[in-house]
Amino acid sequence: MTEFTLGRHKIGGDNPAYVIAELSANHNQSYGKAVEIIHAAKKVGVHGIKVQTYTPDTITLNSRKAPFIVKGGTPWDGRSLHDLYGDAYTPWEWQPDLQKIANDFGLDFFSSPFDVTAVDFLENMDVPFYKIASFECVHTPLIKKIAQTGKPVILSTGMATYEEIEHAVKTLRDNGTNDIVLLKCTSAYPAKLEMANLATIKDMAEKFEVVCGVSDHTIGIDVPVGAVSMGAHVIEKHFVMDRDDGGVDSVFSSEPQEFEQFMNAVKAFENGDDVGFDKAVIGDVSYGPKGSEKDMVNFRPSLWVSKPVQKGDIFSEDNIRCVRPGHGLPGRFMDVILGQPAQMDIDEATPVSWDMVETKSKSA
Repeated sequence: MTEFTLGRHKIGGDNPAYVIAELSANHNQSYGKAVEIIHAAKKVGVHGIKVQTYTPDTITLNSRKAPFIVKGGTPWDGRSLHDLYGDAYTPWEWQPDLQKIANDFGLDFFSSPFDVTAVDFLENMDVPFYKIASFECVHTPLIKKIAQTGKPVILSTGMATYEEIEHAVKTLRDNGTNDIVLLKCTSAYPAKLEMANLATIKDMAEKFEVVCGVSDHTIGIDVPVGAVSMGAHVIEKHFVMDRDDGGVDSVFSSEPQEFEQFMNAVKAFENGDDVGFDKAVIGDVSYGPKGSEKDMVNFRPSLWVSKPVQKGDIFSEDNIRCVRPGHGLPGRFMDVILGQPAQMDIDEATPVSWDMVETKSKSA
């Protein structure tokens, strides 16, 4: 059975579940609130604190064209991606200090980077491992960069098809990372219990030969306990001091007493106690977007023209980027397009398509 060290802890095998408190945007741009969350997470007994490392300019383009306006029934409808991420990001200058506070508590501190510059920043902090968010499961340039650190990687699989997960895992292994955790995730905010399909956890563990777990956007104990019953070794949930504080992620985040409740239930289950949970969360083996997740696919990263290009200009990392949203070619085609001449004049904030380039190869 797969087993390896994640930060300060052994995971997989017969080891207890590793629990992650996701700080995300629940600090509401208050450093003091971020510190308070870390203190509270330590008190309830989590193993790791996760942040997100991006700025509005590293994750998207500053555009109000239609593709950059959120819609689809999310809590953020009507806002531009750039504005939304301006509220949600965790300032980079905080992160070394937050890391020290977490480490002094004996907690692992790590992050989800969203572009290659964020990986460089986190390497300077010497984070022990990385998380790749569900939306970035198709961000091949980022996955390669992370894999080349050689550190363990946790990869969320919300919305991802079997083939997309297969490609991401192969990219990790081909570029130097062998210690991999796949998390079953429903990319809905909040997620419904019947969408969990936790039976997929056991299937992923067997087919990809990795440690598996769950990234949960529900409230309560049902998904974490159900996940452990399916062989999950890692549990990630968003942590908030008080949902009434508001914020872009608060509605699907768990308060301290709720976090402690699910952790106690998981421990009891692992000790053989009869812990009841809603069996609807087990569901079926399921890959790919379902229900409201289908709208979320549009907010994955893809290839965009980031500066105006004239016919004959050469595509380079200076004028195309892999950023949100997902209207352009998938990020795995970046290497195919770099170095190709543009076949037309192209405006800034235009999704990259095959008719813009002249290439004999469209596989990657």
